Amino acid sequence: MSILLALALQLSPAAGADFHTRVTQAKLAEGAATGPGYQKQMWERIGNLTTDAYKTCLAGSQPADKTPFTLVADVTADGRLTGIAVQPEIAVAKCMASHFTGLTLPAPPAKPVPYPIEIDFSVKS
Repeated sequence: MSILLALALQLSPAAGADFHTRVTQAKLAEGAATGPGYQKQMWERIGNLTTDAYKTCLAGSQPADKTPFTLVADVTADGRLTGIAVQPEIAVAKCMASHFTGLTLPAPPAKPVPYPIEIDFSVKS
């Protein structure tokens, strides 16, 4: 077992974990042996939907608020997203969180449970 996976399992998402801890847990999961493969499957499923939702959320914020933000969520064994949170909690970020509420991702790796993800959003001007 890789050191990163062992650390990710130790930091398995816990109820009440703060936002920054959840981001760290997700980054550790991404860096584990199964992380890159899962990221590829995830983005194949939601890449275009995410891009379209982000454009819609930016258009709904006038002037468009291009402040960078991070979204975290936990993926259940059946691919449902729970515990969706964003920081900073700007209108565009909240809009994106609402779009992720109905998404179903591919089934995640078996560990950690639930499987944490994080997505950083930023627009280069």
